[in-house]
Amino acid sequence: MEFDKNKIDQKLMFMNTCLNKLKRLKLFSKNEFLEDFTKVDSAKYLLQVSIEAMLDISSHLIARNRWGKPKDNKEHFQILADNGIIDNKDVSVYFNMARFRNRIVHMYFNISDEMIYDIVQNNIDDFERFIGNIVSTLGNID
Repeated sequence: MEFDKNKIDQKLMFMNTCLNKLKRLKLFSKNEFLEDFTKVDSAKYLLQVSIEAMLDISSHLIARNRWGKPKDNKEHFQILADNGIIDNKDVSVYFNMARFRNRIVHMYFNISDEMIYDIVQNNIDDFERFIGNIVSTLGNID
C-alpha cells in the first residue's frame, strides 16, 4: 500500500493531541461545560479539526493508491472500507461525523451546546477506532 508515512503520522499525532484535549473537556460536569463558552467553543474546534484530519488521511490514502475519486465524504469512507482500512459498519458513523463538521464550518446554528457536550461525552471512541484502524493497517506511528 502506498502512503507518505510522515504525513499520516503527523495527522494521527495531531488527532491524538486533539482527543487528549477532548478527554480533558469530558471531565467537566454538564453545567460546568455549558456555562463556559470557552469549553464549548474549544470542543467544537477540536471536533472539527479531528474530523478534517480523518478526511485528510482518507484522501491521502485514496489518492496515493489510485482507488478512485470520491464524489463526497461518504464515498471517502466507503472506499476505505472497500479496501480493508476501516470496518464497513463505521462508514455511516464517519460520514455523519463529516456532515457534523460541515455544519460547524458553515456556521449552521442548529448545533446546540448540549449536542457538543453529548458528542464529547459519548463519541470520542469513534475517533479512536478510526486511528486504531489506520495504525493497525499501516503500522505504528512514531
